[in-house]
Amino acid sequence: MKNNNMICDLETGVCGPGGEEEMEIIQLDHLKKSIELYYVTDPICSHCWALEPVLRRFEIQYGHYFNIHTVMGGLLKGWEGFADVKNGISGPASVAPHWREVGEHSRMPIDGSLWYDNPVQSSYIPSRVFKVIQQQDEQLAIIFLRRAREAVFAFNRNIGDDQVLIDIVNKLGLNGAKIVEEASQPSAQQLLDQDFALAGKLGVRGFPTIIMVNEENKGAKIVGARSLEHYVNGLKQVLPNVELQPKPQPGLSQLLEKEKLLFSKEIEVMYDIEQEKATSFIQQQLSADECELKDILGETYIEKQSK
Repeated sequence: MKNNNMICDLETGVCGPGGEEEMEIIQLDHLKKSIELYYVTDPICSHCWALEPVLRRFEIQYGHYFNIHTVMGGLLKGWEGFADVKNGISGPASVAPHWREVGEHSRMPIDGSLWYDNPVQSSYIPSRVFKVIQQQDEQLAIIFLRRAREAVFAFNRNIGDDQVLIDIVNKLGLNGAKIVEEASQPSAQQLLDQDFALAGKLGVRGFPTIIMVNEENKGAKIVGARSLEHYVNGLKQVLPNVELQPKPQPGLSQLLEKEKLLFSKEIEVMYDIEQEKATSFIQQQLSADECELKDILGETYIEKQSK
């Protein structure tokens, strides 16, 4: 995909041009015949960050019905020659207030001040790292994407910077310097271009977009950060003769063991609890030696205690 609109709309929950319905039924004859879910995203897509709580629950409870494919969409190729006069985006500093607005609206913490003094120059850089890791280990690539988003949104680190990326990848148990070097090669861009081509075939114009395709090659396309009900209804559309049976949510201890860090909003969405009850719920479910209870940008989060 080409360099896209950096604006992120609170009403539609879309980063990019958007302009599509919340959910529509589409025909996709070129895709293989199986139940597949395509999640088209970008490491610096703020509405993708806002979607994390819902998408995690959807995948945990309904993931046995589909295979998920994470596709990089290419939100920002670079700032040279970039201008979105209509939406007031003329440079990196213009992004900061939009990010903060999405963070406040979604309650997934977003600092955004890096756009003033240390801006990400291209989302293609962390996207290529994702693709290189994905060639080795799909699950590690997903973990990398999560850690990169934590870094850039909540902790205000520039994930276009090699050293930041090396640090994130090293903590996955991989050779960060080697991976980042590989990601700078033309072969890594070729991998990324394949994702862009797939996103184009799927008709994706904004992020996040989720497309679910059934055995008859009919799909439901859901654009923007939506509620859990939207994704469940989309799944029902592509599995009309199946009575969906969601799996139970895992215990918080089990979830934290897997995720390592969770924000209050993610816990609230996973367990259907109110914001004001989140801290007491955490304290009831976890012992003090299991996690640290912290605060960032006015939001509570928990981090697994290192042993």
